[in-house]
Amino acid sequence: MTETLQQRAPAGAGARWRAAAAATGRADRAEAGRAVRAAYRAAGLPEPERVLWYDSPVAAVRAALALRAEGAVSVREAVRTRPWEQARARVHARLGGPGWAELWSLTGGALWTQNQALAGRIRGAVLDELAPEAAPDEDRGVRDRARAARAEVRVALLDAVLGQHDAPWLAAFDAAGELDGASPLAPLAAAAGQSGWWWPYERDVLIAERPVELHRDEAGRLDRADGPALAWADGSALHAWRGMPVPADFLAGLGGLTPEGIRAEENAELRRVMLEHYGYDRYLAESGAEPVHRDETGVLWRIVLPDDEPVVMVEVVNSTAEPDGTFRTYWLRVPPATRTARAGVAWTFGVAEEDYHPQRET
Repeated sequence: MTETLQQRAPAGAGARWRAAAAATGRADRAEAGRAVRAAYRAAGLPEPERVLWYDSPVAAVRAALALRAEGAVSVREAVRTRPWEQARARVHARLGGPGWAELWSLTGGALWTQNQALAGRIRGAVLDELAPEAAPDEDRGVRDRARAARAEVRVALLDAVLGQHDAPWLAAFDAAGELDGASPLAPLAAAAGQSGWWWPYERDVLIAERPVELHRDEAGRLDRADGPALAWADGSALHAWRGMPVPADFLAGLGGLTPEGIRAEENAELRRVMLEHYGYDRYLAESGAEPVHRDETGVLWRIVLPDDEPVVMVEVVNSTAEPDGTFRTYWLRVPPATRTARAGVAWTFGVAEEDYHPQRET
């Protein structure tokens, strides 16, 4: 890549589209409407007759299912896929394979994993809301109908343009100058700056508003202990703790956790969430756990959990005093097969126990 592109990509395009991907709140509907109509014109299609707005992806997919049942035809291929492929081919031809890879790593690649995970969570929530799976003990006819309904919802989800969640690709194209002027991607970018997902059909466009709330942890995962981590104006919501999907009512009980209640939870994944919220050190202290090994590096603890692998942790004390003269204790989670504290500490440094010989611990 050229020096100009190297400088522009991370500081400009990446930052702009990172902000767009995380944006919440009501769209400028007039501006978004103009953008999607321009996208139809850029694709050589007549403008849609109607631009219809919905408060969440769930509501928009419900409307898309109704349109599809009436014979509506998606034009996503012409409006989004074709100009996308053409732009990527132009950039790849101009920069070459290594140049494209560098561009992607500086722009879209930094957003891709987080964005894909979020989009996947939204798809899953829509699917479960509109076409829940049948219970295993239901009769075959019920299970067949449930599978058919889920297949219909999946097809409707494939009709969507992801709007703000197309940010990784738009960041790369932005840095490469593919969103400028009369580019057919320019209206798609303008729509993504205002809206959530949208569904282009021959006569109608369905647009979902962006969420009204988005809460993430420092790693970018959906995370909130006192309410929905992702929420829309109509009440649709996703609840999560450090990226782990949880039921809405589960979070309400985290404030009153006890060691007994944690042990009684049958769902192993929810039990892990409870332990993380409660604190492994606190659980060890209050559950009567006993150390299984100790040496000069620390103390090895094991928490045995029903129907799950044990939680094994090393308790270590920082050898450097805090400003007040105290020494901070840390808890390091290590593999379940760890048998000694030294082996656990060595594992955190990526070495075998026999190769762990620190010159000075800090």
